[in-house]
Amino acid sequence: MSPHPLKQAIGPFALTRTLVWLRLCAIAGQSMAVMVCSWWMRIDIPEIPLLLGIDLLAVFAVFAAWRISQPWPVREWETVCHVAADTLVLSYLLYYTGGASNPFVTLLLVPIALSAAALSVPAVLSVASIAGLAYLTLLRWYVPLPMNELRDSDHGYSLHVVGMGVNFAISALLLGFFINRLATAVRLQQLEVQRVRERALRDEGILAIATQAAGAAHELNTPLSTMRTLLPELRREHATDTVLNEDLELLEDQVERCRTILREMVAFGKAQLSQEPEQISLQAFIHGFVERFKLLRPEAELELLVPAALEPLRLHTPPGLRHALINLLNNAADASALRASQHVALEVRRDQRWLEWIVRDHGPGFHPAGHTASIGQSDKQSGLGIGLALAEATAERLDGELIAANTDSGAEMRLRLPLSVITQH
Repeated sequence: MSPHPLKQAIGPFALTRTLVWLRLCAIAGQSMAVMVCSWWMRIDIPEIPLLLGIDLLAVFAVFAAWRISQPWPVREWETVCHVAADTLVLSYLLYYTGGASNPFVTLLLVPIALSAAALSVPAVLSVASIAGLAYLTLLRWYVPLPMNELRDSDHGYSLHVVGMGVNFAISALLLGFFINRLATAVRLQQLEVQRVRERALRDEGILAIATQAAGAAHELNTPLSTMRTLLPELRREHATDTVLNEDLELLEDQVERCRTILREMVAFGKAQLSQEPEQISLQAFIHGFVERFKLLRPEAELELLVPAALEPLRLHTPPGLRHALINLLNNAADASALRASQHVALEVRRDQRWLEWIVRDHGPGFHPAGHTASIGQSDKQSGLGIGLALAEATAERLDGELIAANTDSGAEMRLRLPLSVITQH
């Protein structure tokens, strides 16, 4: 199993992957430096040993690139070993080019800076110890640069100054670019942690509401049963009162409707606990929850847009999807009512590997006014305010997404679900 994305974003894996790219840049730069010094500037440097060290680094680079492509996680000690190998090769090259007097010796600080941004304190201390030991060794043992032919002028000093300038530019570019990548990974991780925390708080609130609803459903069953028994008796006792009979009949219908809602709540809870998806055609599924919505909102004018080619599609619908769509339609009807409209539209569309459920209304839309909006920032004043939260939670549970947007006539809620999750295989 591959590492979790959050763990890949920063840490040993991120640093090891950064070192792979940095190593490729080092191979190209070192090869160019050897050729320039030996062929263009005619400096008598040990060309063969230097190219041999660069070749060894290239072999290790191939191994490191293969290693990070493997599924098993990269441990911190392994990253330290990679840094040690790079430091060893760089020290080998510096040994043949003046040791600590070489202006490029400060490149030994680059692995320390990168490790400080991605590894633990003990690992950073290990990397610093390796680099410090390499520097102390190069102070004592090294092959001096052959500058005898340049002693008749100050050209040797000029080369050292130029080398320091080039080294500064390389160090600045490497540290700026790669540390920025690591810092960006840290910020993305913090944003993801914040999003997960907000989702946990939202789910905790939904769970609390569900618990209260379950208790309320259990307690309401007794008074509803009592009213269901008494209302027919009242109608018989006042059979001659036409107006009262009509009111009592309406009350009976409302009590029966409440009992039906409670039974559906219990059935939905059992389905959630069983986690057994419902196998049904798209046409039958849409017909079921649309009929339910029409019972809840008989005044709404629902426009249904479903391509004929999608109707035979077999769905493997998990519990909660039907109620999420009813919530979206109910919210759309409330939004349209704010502008004295009863029109609500539901469009079903297939977008490659996604199945989209698009609900549109003729209401005032979301804030801020524009083409995009945030969930929960509409002008709707009524309701409990959890319909969209429940729909969003359902979308996330099914690896989908809920997108809110404004249109020319109102607002649009787009529920996108992957076909691999909700279709029958």
